[in-house]
Amino acid sequence: MKEENNGASKNKWRRIFRKKWFFPALYLTIAAVLLTAVIWYQNLDNQIPQVEQDEQEVETDDYSPTPNDEEAQPVVDQQEIIQMPVADQEQAEIVTKFYDYNADQEDQESALVLYNNRYYQSTGVGIAAPEGETFDVIAALSGTVTEVKEDPLLGNVVIMSHDDDVMTYYAALEDVQVSAGDTVSQGEQIASAGNNLFGKDDGTHVYFELRKDGQEVNPEEFFGQPVSSLSSLTEEASEDTDASEESEESGLPDEDATEEEETGTSPAPSEDEDGESEDEVTDPVQDPEEDEATDPSDETESENE
Repeated sequence: MKEENNGASKNKWRRIFRKKWFFPALYLTIAAVLLTAVIWYQNLDNQIPQVEQDEQEVETDDYSPTPNDEEAQPVVDQQEIIQMPVADQEQAEIVTKFYDYNADQEDQESALVLYNNRYYQSTGVGIAAPEGETFDVIAALSGTVTEVKEDPLLGNVVIMSHDDDVMTYYAALEDVQVSAGDTVSQGEQIASAGNNLFGKDDGTHVYFELRKDGQEVNPEEFFGQPVSSLSSLTEEASEDTDASEESEESGLPDEDATEEEETGTSPAPSEDEDGESEDEVTDPVQDPEEDEATDPSDETESENE
């Protein structure tokens, strides 16, 4: 019986092998298995970098800086914009301009301050409210208060120092709210607008000066400009100095001297409307009362004559 069963099973497989569809089906099955293995292997390679990336993200999320890590430095420092020293710029106007030798006649006349029957060149700007009311005076730049004083002619004065050798001066103040040594932020109130003898024609106002490397500059030209724009003045001044030194070394004559040699005359000083020459206009930074002092030697010579 066993032999009959074995013979029947062998005959069964032989019949299957003899079928035309058997071997094609076998080949397709093997090909499908191989294709499945290849696809699975490719997916496995793609999954490995994703797992590594996830691990890196987890490490980044858990990262906490140690005390020894260096502090991050900003790539570009934020530059402050030079502001008018008033809280409400729309309610203020410049009543006294900065005296500029290159300005037109109208601006030069508005930059002269009359005191004690003499004209003085304004080295700053006078700012007042249209209706003559007082207003808050703020710091044009962040800095340190270096001096607070009361001047008989200029009134209460506040002087502040800033980075890059920049200085600001505020005069004709009332209700001063800062002291020497205070650190003041830009826009912080330092006083209120007031009056003084030197600028009494301006009424209630604030007198403001802006200086770079000790040289007065026109504040009106730099309102709304970054502090770095003041560096161009230093570069221009150094270029002018170098040019003048080269001219002296090369022995080239000055244009004014050449004109004097050709005409045989020297330029006469121009006169203003009151008949005073511009050479008599002095700097308001100097105390006007000092100009009235006379030399004792001159009085002695007049008595001897």
